[in-house]
Amino acid sequence: MVAGEVAPSIGLDEAVRIFQKLVPPEEFNARQGVTPAMVYTPWIVAWLMIYQRLNGDATLADAVAELAAMDGDLVPDNKRTRHKTVSANTGAYAVARGRLKAEAAEDAADRVSEALIARASPSAAAGGRRVFLVDGSTLALAPLDGLRRAFPPPANQHGPSHRPALRLVAAHDLATGTAIRPEVGQLNGPKAIGEVEMAGPLLARLPANSVIVGDRNFGIFLMAWLAARAGHGFLVRLTEVRFRALARRARATGPGAWELTWTPSAWDRKHNPGLPAGAALAVRLHEVRICETLTLWLVTDLDADGATLAGIYHGRQNIETDLRDLKQTLRLEVLRSRSPEMIRKELAAATVAYNLVVLTRDLAAARAGVEPRRLSFARVCSLVKVLLRQPAGDLEPARAGARIEQLLRMAAQCKIPHRPGRSFPREVFWKPTKYPRRKQNQETKPTK
Repeated sequence: MVAGEVAPSIGLDEAVRIFQKLVPPEEFNARQGVTPAMVYTPWIVAWLMIYQRLNGDATLADAVAELAAMDGDLVPDNKRTRHKTVSANTGAYAVARGRLKAEAAEDAADRVSEALIARASPSAAAGGRRVFLVDGSTLALAPLDGLRRAFPPPANQHGPSHRPALRLVAAHDLATGTAIRPEVGQLNGPKAIGEVEMAGPLLARLPANSVIVGDRNFGIFLMAWLAARAGHGFLVRLTEVRFRALARRARATGPGAWELTWTPSAWDRKHNPGLPAGAALAVRLHEVRICETLTLWLVTDLDADGATLAGIYHGRQNIETDLRDLKQTLRLEVLRSRSPEMIRKELAAATVAYNLVVLTRDLAAARAGVEPRRLSFARVCSLVKVLLRQPAGDLEPARAGARIEQLLRMAAQCKIPHRPGRSFPREVFWKPTKYPRRKQNQETKPTK
C-alpha cells in the first residue's frame, strides 16, 4: 500500500473504506478463517473495535448498531445481512471480539501507521529524515485478579492499590502526530521493565533511518545504543550531572559543543549486562542556553548546530499532548479489557482510531495552510464522530462529496489559539477522586 492510495475523504463509509484499503478484508480474514454464515468476521470485528474507540469507548450495543448502518458491500454477504435480520443482542459480537487474534489486530494497526507515516514529509532540520518523539506513560486497568497477576498494581505504605496498572512506551511522528502502536509491560512487580528497555522493540518497528527524540528519562547510553543498533539517529536530553561527566572526557569543537566516543559507565554495565564488551558511540554534546531558567544538555549523533538541535527538541513536548489525546479524548486512560490479550487488541484499535483522526487533521491542515498540530485533535475528533453517526451509503455522490468538504472546512477552523507572551508552567492537574475519602475520626474534627 502506497501513500497515494489513501483516499482524502472521511465519513462513516469513507473511514471504513480507508481501513479497507490499508487492511484488505480478504487477506485479513484469511489469517483466521471465516464461514459463509459468519456476520462478525475478523475484519468486521476489528473495525467495530476501532469504531468503539473513536466514540470514546462506546458500548458493545453501540457497535452492534453501527453494523446495521454500514453499507451492504462492506459487510459479509450472507442471508442475515441481505435480509437485515442480524440480532441486536451483543453476545455474538462479544464472542467474536474474544476470538479475534491479537497478532492480527496489531498487524492491522502497524499497516495503517506505516501508510500514514509514508504520507508525511521528512524533517528538513533533521537532514531529510523522519523524526519520532518517544515517551512513556501508564494506564489503569480493570480491578480483576487475572490482570493483577499480569500487571501488579502499585503499592505504598498502606498496601497495594485495587487497580492494576501497565507501563507503555509510545513513538509519534513529530510533524503530524501519527502514532506507532505502543509497547506495554509491567509497571510493578518482579517482571517490571523500564521505559528504555521497552523502547527496543518499538524502535525496530519505526521506518529505517529515523531520528529518535527523548527527554531525560531516555538520556542514558542504552537508549542511544538501541537507537543506533536499530539504524536510527538519536537526540536525547541529559541531566546536567551526566552531561558534565561526559564533557570532562570530550574534545571541545566550539562554544558549547564537544565530541567524544561515548562508552557505557560502570552503572550502565551493572544495570544492562546485555551490552557488548566493545559498545561505543561517536556522539556530539551541545549545551544550549534557552533562557535564564532553562538550559538544554543534549547528546546526539546528528551533524547539526546547537540551535537547530534545540529547535528539533522543542517539539518533544508535543507527544505529551498526543498521549493526553489518546488517554482522555479516546478514553484510553482506564481500560475495561478483562485479559492481557484483549488489552493488546484494544491498544491496536485505539492506535488506528487515533491515526484516522490524525489523517483528517492532516488533510484539513493542508487546506488551511497550517501545521497539522495547529488544529485541535479533540475538536477534529468531535467532527469525525458526528459524521460517523450519519450513513453515507444512501447519499448521492454530490451530496456525499459536499459533506466531506464541509468536514474538512470545519476541521480547518479548529485552530488552537496562538497567544504570544502567555506562559503556563507545567504542573500536575488535580483530579477528583473516584472514591469517597475516609471519614475523619470524630475526635479529630475541629470543634466549633
